[in-house]
Amino acid sequence: MTAPAGAVFGTIGALAAFPLRLAAREVERQHGQLRRGITRRTTHVVFGRTVLAKAGLTKNGDAGIERRVAAERAAGRTLISENGFLRLLGLMKAPEASSLSRQSLIEQSRLSGADLDLLTLFDAFEHDCEPYSFRDLILARKYAGLVAGGATWGAIARSVHRSGPVASLTAKSLNVGSQHGRPDAIYLEGGQSELDGQLLFDLGAAAQGDDTLEDLFAEAEAAEEGGDHEGAAALYQRCLAIDPSDAIAAFNRANCLRAGGQAADAAHDYARAIKLDPAFVEAWFNLAGLMSEQGRDATARRHLQKAIALDKSYADPVFNLARLEFDAGNLPEARRLWVRYLELDAESEWAGVAARGVQFVDMQLARTAG
Repeated sequence: MTAPAGAVFGTIGALAAFPLRLAAREVERQHGQLRRGITRRTTHVVFGRTVLAKAGLTKNGDAGIERRVAAERAAGRTLISENGFLRLLGLMKAPEASSLSRQSLIEQSRLSGADLDLLTLFDAFEHDCEPYSFRDLILARKYAGLVAGGATWGAIARSVHRSGPVASLTAKSLNVGSQHGRPDAIYLEGGQSELDGQLLFDLGAAAQGDDTLEDLFAEAEAAEEGGDHEGAAALYQRCLAIDPSDAIAAFNRANCLRAGGQAADAAHDYARAIKLDPAFVEAWFNLAGLMSEQGRDATARRHLQKAIALDKSYADPVFNLARLEFDAGNLPEARRLWVRYLELDAESEWAGVAARGVQFVDMQLARTAG
């Protein structure tokens, strides 16, 4: 895996093994960036193991993780486990050399590719990516047996980290049982004792403040996703009180305020996000939308132009700027922008609108010329 220089890391869930603030400091020292949440500039997504623990407390929680993993992979981002992240930063020793490919592990263990990838992402193997080791193959075979017995990948991943380093499980017999009303809990030997113990790293009191902030941020995201914009805005505000430098918290709060009809406060927080991170293209775009809603087209135009300049592959500001130019009667410029939009997006519903816009402008210009 490449060095962190120039990379923009985003986190989903808190890190179980390391305080985020210390990780952010180390990433910055190595000329990268680390932020909570995901933006368009995010190149690498670190999945914190605490998100897995919380998923186990809610119905269908693991399915939510699966959807998020699929979405981030589809967006072309590199997905990294906690251990992979720490190894990338040089904060954790890499395991011994290995030679087994992902496909070889699947064929020899009969563990599905989907389960293998998710278990790898949550550090249920010695290695955090291919090539895998022989010990990983032993674990994969054990996990395949557990899956055949009714366990889910999430239950396996949650259980194995309670016993210490996962490589130590290669010499133990694992079973899936139904003790204590938990049909997919993982047990040692004949089912007499459930896997238990501490996480790989004991952070002690040093990480309590980080845990509080990460919990708040996750709670705010959940409230926002659930449509509780007022509650989410209050939670993001608490995040900002703890960490005033968090541009994503300011941006998310602005979105919640805007959804709640508090346009002035939303504009303030979009501006705050931009001040904290001048290259935050989504903040420029959303602030432009807010300005357009208020009839401040000249300001909206400037913000859209800034968003386009920051990210030339971002189609949405191109479309909105085309619409502004069309409404202003600047048909040639509107046409140019719609053509550019179609270069970026030729398939969506909005692409159809852009194509019809180009056709309309061509008709108008032909009629004028005639």
